[in-house]
Amino acid sequence: MCALLGALSGCGGSAKSGTRPVVASTNVYGDIARQIGGAHVTVTSILSDPNADPHLFEPGTTNGLAVAHARVVIQNGLGYDAFMSRLESSAPSSTRTVVTISDVLGVHGHDANPHLWYDVPELPKIAAAIEQALAKADAVHAADYRRGLRVFVQRLAPLQATVAQIRATHAGAPVAYTEPVPGYLVEAAGLRNLSPTSFTIPIEEGSEPSASAVSATMALATQHRIKVLFYNNQAVSPITQRIRAAAKAAGIPVIGVSETVPAGLTFQAWQLNQAHELLQALSG
Repeated sequence: MCALLGALSGCGGSAKSGTRPVVASTNVYGDIARQIGGAHVTVTSILSDPNADPHLFEPGTTNGLAVAHARVVIQNGLGYDAFMSRLESSAPSSTRTVVTISDVLGVHGHDANPHLWYDVPELPKIAAAIEQALAKADAVHAADYRRGLRVFVQRLAPLQATVAQIRATHAGAPVAYTEPVPGYLVEAAGLRNLSPTSFTIPIEEGSEPSASAVSATMALATQHRIKVLFYNNQAVSPITQRIRAAAKAAGIPVIGVSETVPAGLTFQAWQLNQAHELLQALSG
C-alpha cells in the first residue's frame, strides 16, 4: 500500500468496570469482537481511520497502554499489522490471549494475501477463534459469548447468500483490482482476476510499477477485457487514479473497497454492501 495522509492515534476508551479489555489491530476485528462480546467487553480498535495505512503505522503511548492492559488481543498477521507484535513485546503478559488470524486460517508465506477478512467462507472460523479467546479470558460469561457467536454467524447469511448467487450466475467473469484487497472475495465468488501481479504488488508495497505493467493494466479497461474494476479507496495514487479513470471512460463499473469498516456500519453490512454492488455491476 502507498502512504496516505493524516495522523493517526488509537481509538477506544478505558475498559468499563467489570468488562474485559480487548484490543484489535483494526476495527474489522474490533467490530467482530464487539458483536460477540457485547456488554462484557470494552473494545479498542487501533486502526479505524479510512485514511490509515497499517503497513506504515507507528503506534504511540496510548496504543501501548491499551495492549498492556488487554486480556485479549486480535491481530491479522502476515506482516499486515506488524506494529502489534512490537506492542506486545514491550508489555509482556501471562494473562493476555493473542489471536492471530493468519494462524487461525493456516495462511502463511511471504506472498500470501493478508486481507483475510474478505475470505467469506472463512469468516465463521475467524469469529469462532475470537469467541474462544473471549471465553478463555472470561469463563463466567462463556455462554453469552457462544450466543454472541451464533448471532454473528447468523448475520453473515445475507453476505454468504449474495456471494453464492454471484458464483452461481457469474462464475468465470473477468475482473481486475488495483490491489489484492478483495482477492479472497473474488475467489469465493468464482470470478477470474486478470490483474497482473507486476502491477498490483508494487502498488501494494507503495512503489511504482513498470510502464509495461501500467500499460497492461490499462489495456484491461480500454480493451473491455474486464467486467468490473475493484479500486482500493485507502491506497490512492496518480497511477491508480489513471486506471480508475480509464475504466470509467470505458463504461466499466468501478467498485471501491477499503480495509477498515466505514463509520456507522457493522462488519456484515459493510461487506454486504460491497457484495451487492458487485452483483449489480456484473448483472448490468
